[in-house]
Amino acid sequence: MIIKTATFISSNTRVDKLPTPTLPEYAFIGRSNVGKSSLINALTGNRHLAKTSQTPGKTQLINHFLINDAWYLVDLPGYGFAKASKSSRAAWEKFIRRYLLLRENLQCVFVLVDSRHEPQRIDLDFCYWLGENGVPFMLVFTKADKLSTVKSQSNIEKFRNALLQWFEEVPTHFLTSAETRLGCDQLLAAIDEINNNFEPTVAS
Repeated sequence: MIIKTATFISSNTRVDKLPTPTLPEYAFIGRSNVGKSSLINALTGNRHLAKTSQTPGKTQLINHFLINDAWYLVDLPGYGFAKASKSSRAAWEKFIRRYLLLRENLQCVFVLVDSRHEPQRIDLDFCYWLGENGVPFMLVFTKADKLSTVKSQSNIEKFRNALLQWFEEVPTHFLTSAETRLGCDQLLAAIDEINNNFEPTVAS
């Protein structure tokens, strides 16, 4: 897939105020310092599309971007490490979960995991929650350029083994780098394949 256009559409916290769910939609989420905005910018070829920051947890809204006038890329608030009050974090968690459970055109959640670290409980718990609620997801291991291939593959294998304690099979995964665009084409190809099978919901 070649991304020709990537347009910011809206920022919101209310599911009922999101764009009309007529196009396939893909959500990106991960811990607050996982490099989500940088990866989104690498995927779209637009370094200014998603706002990057040295301060983790800056994304606090559901951000919709229209890609090629054909599908939505959704930037969700990161979990963990955000400098916010407990009440604010609880509110974010509520609207994120509401979005993930109720958004009818959501095709897949891409869960971003830092490949530099061994399995973190917060990432595993989120994957377990998605599985329990039947939300389809794939794993995106980030920052591959920051360590050796051997080490990153070792951490990926440990993460997959941890998931196998709960899942019968592990979802598809990608090893990526926002710096080198490693894995970006493969991730976009996966989205393209899902798009080809998307059937919009017809209002009754």
